[in-house]
Amino acid sequence: MDLQSCVIIEKEWDIVKARQLGREVAREVGFGTVDQARIATAISELARNIYLYTDSGKLCFEIINNGERKGISMLSVDKGPGMEDISQVMEDGYSTSGGLGAGLPGVQRLVDQFDIQSEPGKGTEIRAVKWVR
Repeated sequence: MDLQSCVIIEKEWDIVKARQLGREVAREVGFGTVDQARIATAISELARNIYLYTDSGKLCFEIINNGERKGISMLSVDKGPGMEDISQVMEDGYSTSGGLGAGLPGVQRLVDQFDIQSEPGKGTEIRAVKWVR
């Protein structure tokens, strides 16, 4: 594993910063333009959730290399309200913000590995991994 870069998400503009940094890391790892776009979309959704539902959080990117393959790890961490029912949040079409509801299920479809840990009143941690094909 290489170095980790993080963006603190507090303002709407931080979503753009996170996308830019994530795209840079994805390019560095060796992702093609289509996968870079998928990664940037996943980052937008993760960062937007922090911005909409918490006071602040961070999105961290890490280049991962397990010897056989390389990829990018995206870790979203916040100390927000947490989620009462993760399975409901992961249903297509579910939205508390009046959005399209692509949200976290959309992120899960864009990446190869997806894990969500959340505790009401304590916050949420989401890890998404995309491997170079």
